[in-house]
Amino acid sequence: MRFSMRSLRRAGAGLAFAMVLPWAVAVGGGAAPAAAGFDPAGSDFWVDSSMGPIKSRIFRAQDGNTQRVVYALDGLRARNDLSGWEIDTDVERALTAWNINVVMPVGGQSSFYSDWVAPSNTNGQPAPYAWETFLTRDLRNALAERLGFNPNGNGVFGLSMGGSAALVLAAYHPDQFRYAASYSGYLNISAPGMREALRMALLDAGGFNIDSMWGPPWSELWLRNDPFVFAPLLRANGTRLWISSGNGQPGPRDAVNSALDAFNLTNAAGLETIALANTRAFQARMDSLGPGNAVFDYTPNGVHSWGYWADQVYNMLPDLSANIG
Repeated sequence: MRFSMRSLRRAGAGLAFAMVLPWAVAVGGGAAPAAAGFDPAGSDFWVDSSMGPIKSRIFRAQDGNTQRVVYALDGLRARNDLSGWEIDTDVERALTAWNINVVMPVGGQSSFYSDWVAPSNTNGQPAPYAWETFLTRDLRNALAERLGFNPNGNGVFGLSMGGSAALVLAAYHPDQFRYAASYSGYLNISAPGMREALRMALLDAGGFNIDSMWGPPWSELWLRNDPFVFAPLLRANGTRLWISSGNGQPGPRDAVNSALDAFNLTNAAGLETIALANTRAFQARMDSLGPGNAVFDYTPNGVHSWGYWADQVYNMLPDLSANIG
């Protein structure tokens, strides 16, 4: 179903206000919690930063190459022990079998993988987040120097918070990232209601003050980090994009077995409906710029949860493999 830009923005506004509480509860976390799924094939890789030592999990390509590298970004509720990609999926096994090295940064709850203007004053954060600098300088250089990983022509993908962040990294660091993928990302964050919804989400996920991230709403930094706004950069860079979203309707992965599951499923459905409106708006923006280099893959049914995001990695793999290194 196609929407006009005006109707998309209206939908984003209504949904954002209507779903503030579900968003705060569930964004980036999927329809239900899962037990940790540590993969012994991975290794811990620590790198110093202005935020202190940061761990990433490294999974080496099956053929031993160091030229093909992809970064996997987590959701809003990123934990400090393992990435959600390792906890809730096994996509690293498929990626390494395709001879792609996988880098999973660990941590960054509510960060949007961004450089913040100040530490949050609502939760005692000791230093401002500096995730963009970490990913594009500290980690990038350490991977090249210590592991020999190619620092150029990499890929990056993420879900929800990590989806929009993947596009930010590709837009402003095109030498490092020639490929970027967003699954259920929020790609129109200047739409009416989105800032208010994000404010509530960050307060719920760690007690973060969103004003410490990019300053007050409508600041230059807010616009800098809005994929809808910087879409022309992705077109100019020639970035290969893979963009996906579900439709918010439960599918075969979403059998409800308890009242708690029903609660989480309702939240996940609402979140995905917002992601769909954002993604459709971003697609309209990209289409308005002329022929491009993007794949838009809409799941017939699907909510905001890990099973669908893992499916997208598998769908994307041939395209990713053909466009990195």
